[in-house]
Amino acid sequence: MASYTAEQLYGTGSIGENITTSKTFTFTNPSASAYFTIETVQDATGSFSGKQQTTNGTWVPSGNNMGPVQSLYFASVVVPPGASSVTLTPATTITGTNYRMKGTGAFSMVTS
Repeated sequence: MASYTAEQLYGTGSIGENITTSKTFTFTNPSASAYFTIETVQDATGSFSGKQQTTNGTWVPSGNNMGPVQSLYFASVVVPPGASSVTLTPATTITGTNYRMKGTGAFSMVTS
């Protein structure tokens, strides 16, 4: 289990964590709606070619109002005010250095 602040997730974000079976990202948002994204690290040209498909699997938010978006290389959800979460269950094991976790807004996050 790891904790992340809004500052750690803002801008370029934080390097991910290894995910073998599933990972739940739990948000505490004291402010207005925000966004959370997992994004595959791109190559120097901005391409995902040859990169691990870090969001290939299921991406399940805790609420219907989170509007999930998902492709093979990124996944995003709305982080509503209060407590919420999203669980990623990958098709294959994901190495944490292959993706970044990013956020907008004032929320903090705990992974489990």
